[in-house]
Amino acid sequence: MSRKFCEVLFGRSAGSMPALGKAGGAVGTSQEEPASSRAPTAAPPPLLAVEGIEYSYGPLQVLFDVHLDVPTGGRVALLGTNGAGKSTLLRVVAGLLSPAAGTVRLRGEDITSLPPEQRVRRGMTLVEGGRAMFPSVSVRDNLCMGAYPLPKGAPEIEQRLEEALDLFPVLRAKLGQPAGTLSGGEQQMVALGRALLAGPDLLLVDEVSLGLAPVVMQEVAAGIDRIVSRGTTLLLVEQSLNVALALAEQAYFMEKGEVRFSGPTGELLERGDLVRSVFFGAGGERR
Repeated sequence: MSRKFCEVLFGRSAGSMPALGKAGGAVGTSQEEPASSRAPTAAPPPLLAVEGIEYSYGPLQVLFDVHLDVPTGGRVALLGTNGAGKSTLLRVVAGLLSPAAGTVRLRGEDITSLPPEQRVRRGMTLVEGGRAMFPSVSVRDNLCMGAYPLPKGAPEIEQRLEEALDLFPVLRAKLGQPAGTLSGGEQQMVALGRALLAGPDLLLVDEVSLGLAPVVMQEVAAGIDRIVSRGTTLLLVEQSLNVALALAEQAYFMEKGEVRFSGPTGELLERGDLVRSVFFGAGGERR
């Protein structure tokens, strides 16, 4: 397909912009105050705070009083057995599901009742599991769709597209192909690239390794690592402990809708009972 879709929706764009993600500038003072004279300042809130979330599918409750914090610039993995409620929690955070109880805060603001598109405009973007792209639409148009929060003709669009292609260069030669003709790994790259065009501060990724061969997953994981290295905060839902260890610094472990562990990912390896349940736990429940 041609560039027409992007140009009609967003207009031709030129110019430059800061790198993906948003970084605040530091404000300096000409003279440092003595430490003894400075009033103590409260610690900033985490970028994302999940407080007491509960959720049910009809009569079946799947989340029970879940608490989770993601600091600005953090890399957090949400792990657990199949059916633990990981993906359900991520959808609650993204606004796709409304919790029965609890609060979701972004930068301290209560966003529990905000629709998903408003969360995107506030810097939160979700990449759902299972190759989340439009198969009959070209790769270029799939990527451009991620820029819908920006004004038509905004100069950022072309720059963000170029940055996404720099992160996943294999897509550059396939911009005109229908996205459904790509390999599974390339489709995941399209989904991640589309999310990046929204300029997220917080990237939510749901089981990106699902169905991918290990060698392909290594390439996708390298792209995610480059994204977060630019300053984007990451909350990653995974069943693969290896992927979580490679990408995240902090981990939460869920089982039967409750958080059973939170701490550095390395410490999770010391919890043999939890690690074994990832590989040998019973399936069949909702995610």
